[in-house]
Amino acid sequence: MSRRPVTVVTGGSRGIGAAACLRLAADGHDLVLGYARDEAAAESVAARVRSAGARCVTVRGDTTEECAVERLFDIAGAELGTVTGLVNNAGVTGPLGRLADVRTEDLRRVVEANLLGYLLCCRRAARDMAGAGGGAIVNVSSAAATLGSPGEYVHYAATKAAVDALTVGLSKELGPDGIRVNAVAPGIIETDIHAAMGDPDRPARAAARIPLGRPGRPEEIAGAIAWLLSADASYTTGTALRVSGGH
Repeated sequence: MSRRPVTVVTGGSRGIGAAACLRLAADGHDLVLGYARDEAAAESVAARVRSAGARCVTVRGDTTEECAVERLFDIAGAELGTVTGLVNNAGVTGPLGRLADVRTEDLRRVVEANLLGYLLCCRRAARDMAGAGGGAIVNVSSAAATLGSPGEYVHYAATKAAVDALTVGLSKELGPDGIRVNAVAPGIIETDIHAAMGDPDRPARAAARIPLGRPGRPEEIAGAIAWLLSADASYTTGTALRVSGGH
């Protein structure tokens, strides 16, 4: 019997990350659920993962800190075995508004969470997976990377465009090591990230400009993530899969 894949999901306690954990558990993955603050939410997701028959370890930490990322992967290896997958999902939008009005500390936090955190996680995953003979990384990007999000969060969009560049470059760098690197680029999805940025009604308002006429659901992004990690995507690397309802 083949060994079950072991996948690290950052930002796994809510939204797209939580949905990804549940879908991957159903698909036969064992999970390491990284989260920043909400222990109760993380443990709730972990309980549902375990009820699906998967092993799950929760690890609290800030992915912008090297020591936290190293600890996340160290625990993954010690508790579940060699990491074969990474879903780089932990990130922040910062407040909605024009770039001219955004505070420097908010800009710094967005860049560190959405880019530095991804780089640190990719670096450690690359080291572990190369030593193990391969693996797969999925970076959660955003349709904002190509839309630019003027008047809302240009700073966030810029970091997601950087994630797309990271995905392309790293896929070429790691291909010879048997490591695939892809991204999923969600459009507007019904999660609590909108309330966190100060605009909880944004998904409903956005429906009018989405060709499919509605915001997406976290489960729809989780399906794309699961496919990119699966054997069905074995010849897919360096790709940003847009899941945005046509927007």
